[in-house]
Amino acid sequence: MTLLALRMIFSLPFFLVAAHFSSKGMEPLSRRDLASIVILGILGYYLASLLDFQGLLYISAAIERLILFMYPTLVVLISASISRRFPDRREIFSILLSYGGILLVFAHDVGDSGNIVAGSLLVFASALSYAFYLVGAGRLMGRVGATRFTSYASMVSSVAILLHFFATRPLSLLHVSARVDGIAFAMAIFSTVIPFFLLSTGIRLIGPGKVALIGSVGPIATIWLAHVFLGESFSFWQISGSALVLAGVLAISLKPKPSS
Repeated sequence: MTLLALRMIFSLPFFLVAAHFSSKGMEPLSRRDLASIVILGILGYYLASLLDFQGLLYISAAIERLILFMYPTLVVLISASISRRFPDRREIFSILLSYGGILLVFAHDVGDSGNIVAGSLLVFASALSYAFYLVGAGRLMGRVGATRFTSYASMVSSVAILLHFFATRPLSLLHVSARVDGIAFAMAIFSTVIPFFLLSTGIRLIGPGKVALIGSVGPIATIWLAHVFLGESFSFWQISGSALVLAGVLAISLKPKPSS
């Protein structure tokens, strides 16, 4: 919670500046849009993170990652339900490949855990919260603009996280070493501000469903990075699962050429 608060303290000024410049020359936000941004800001980063961390108190990280990365499937299903259409064969194929790969990668890590039911439900709720954020963001960006939406929603998330910290932790915890401040600042730039705006641009260009499915590459990238930088082992099953996930990402990313 302290690291999360430090990240948002360093991130908030960037979101404030982006909100200021992205609002120039645009019509003021309606009360309905403002209310939607507040709700989505709470769902997208504050609530999803909080539920995820609470779930980790009861289950292993392997099980947590497996459940958390169900969110692309949830996005596709929520979007299909709202638009009253069934996912097409390419989306279904991509879902099966991606999650087959994730299951293959993490299945050998899943062992006995504490209260698996409670922890799994909390992490699933986190995935569902983030899925609703992506769907809502995709529908709202067309009206208010991608950069302005991201700036305002991120400001809401930052304030919610800081209020939670101030209500549950002593302020003295924010007095950390210069090294920790430097790491938190780097995380604010490279793991918060830049990804938030890249994500919003991706949603605007290809829609929340495809963005979520492409996000399935996240746990696989984590395994590769852990192998390269932390020296963790990389087994045959991890390589096979990575190939399936990447195949699923390509299946949803590469559009078929229109027939002439």
